[in-house]
Amino acid sequence: MKFFNSMTRRKEEFVPIEEGQVKMYCCGPTVYNLIHVGNARPMIVFDVLRRYLEYRGYQVAFVQNFTDVDDKVIRKANEEGVDYAEIAARYIKEYYIDAHGLGVRDADIHPKATENMDQILAMVSTLVEKGYAYSVGGDVYYRTEKFPRYGCLSHQPLEDLQAGARIDVNDEKESPTDFALWKGAKPGEPAWDSPWGPGRPGWHIECSAMSGRYLGKTIDIHCGGQDLIFPHHENEVAQSEAANGCKFVNYWMHNAFLNIDNSKMSKSLGNFFTVREAAETYGYESLRFFMLSAHYRSPLNYSRDSLLQAQAALERLYTAVENLEFLVQNGENRGMDNWETDFTASFQPYRERFIQAMDDDLNTADAIGVLFELVRAVNTGMSEHKPSRLAAKLSLNMIFEFANILGLLFRKKEKNIDQKIEDMIETRQEARKNKDFQKADQIRDELKAMGILLEDTKQGVKWKRV
Repeated sequence: MKFFNSMTRRKEEFVPIEEGQVKMYCCGPTVYNLIHVGNARPMIVFDVLRRYLEYRGYQVAFVQNFTDVDDKVIRKANEEGVDYAEIAARYIKEYYIDAHGLGVRDADIHPKATENMDQILAMVSTLVEKGYAYSVGGDVYYRTEKFPRYGCLSHQPLEDLQAGARIDVNDEKESPTDFALWKGAKPGEPAWDSPWGPGRPGWHIECSAMSGRYLGKTIDIHCGGQDLIFPHHENEVAQSEAANGCKFVNYWMHNAFLNIDNSKMSKSLGNFFTVREAAETYGYESLRFFMLSAHYRSPLNYSRDSLLQAQAALERLYTAVENLEFLVQNGENRGMDNWETDFTASFQPYRERFIQAMDDDLNTADAIGVLFELVRAVNTGMSEHKPSRLAAKLSLNMIFEFANILGLLFRKKEKNIDQKIEDMIETRQEARKNKDFQKADQIRDELKAMGILLEDTKQGVKWKRV
């Protein structure tokens, strides 16, 4: 299994710190609004990474934080005239709605910055004691020139970073690249007591403190969007390694940007979409499929055509699954014949190719291609023979094995509506049995008006939505 390490800029064989165990940290959202489609990409990609590691037999300790106190959260609270904690709680709740809609599993721990203030203060104090940080007027800054490897993750020399840095008129920092670890209290903002006076943490320090608390000083994988490489993750490296005196992360993984109709997403351009808005139009699962249809390190273009293609591809998968489920219930109840034994044995090469794709830096695009090849083979085999229930069940299990890793095919039927459809079909069958063809045709027409298409087969009546 090889992953592209942003630190070394090459694919590396994955070797965890502890055999069979993986410590994984992913940067979560700042909770001041609904998450947008750009946020969805790392959520989905690294959910698949976690699922695949588990499939390969690892026990994964997965932590994803919530930034619940921040300039944006405070600004939103002031706009609405409410406490910052109310804003954070509201949008954490909304995050879970969208995450669950996308099929993203909850992290083992979702820590909040405000719940880890002791750990944050302890780390800042350590950095001050070691000379890596200094206090100015209630603020505490990290001294980047003190850390020789600053710029190692973004691959930018400190001199270039200094040349490109913005210098504020009244800036009291020693260097323009120094960054805030602790921000002195301002009127109308929440504050916590500290050795440097009341204030709140800077953005970067919270992830260093929380990953250390919940996963240890050195972790296997740290992941997030490409936009976080600098300054956020660069600063995490500097803080953590200076404070702890050891390597912070063994593998850095970053997904590429998401563009909207070939342009960068921006509210000013009017092409800014929340996950909720996208889901209302295309469905959550279509959005997930779309995000996995390209390699995670390749730029991805969000467009109406792309989402419609994802919808159509998903429907092909669901049709195959529904056909197999029907055969599992209504197929021949017998042992497998020679053809079926050979056919189900042929699944192994598909599994090997799927694993090969995923082992190659989580290539979900190729893995999806293998899934569709399997589905085509199953569709052909099931249509050309009279399959047993067992053969249909094994075929269904193989499809779900791949789909579960990718987090697909999780959409549930609406049980109440489905029961009504089943009852109408049963009534129609009774009418046909009693030769009341007028009533049978009437029920068929009613179902058609509901978007339900019937197909009479030797095994019974099949139905699907159209």
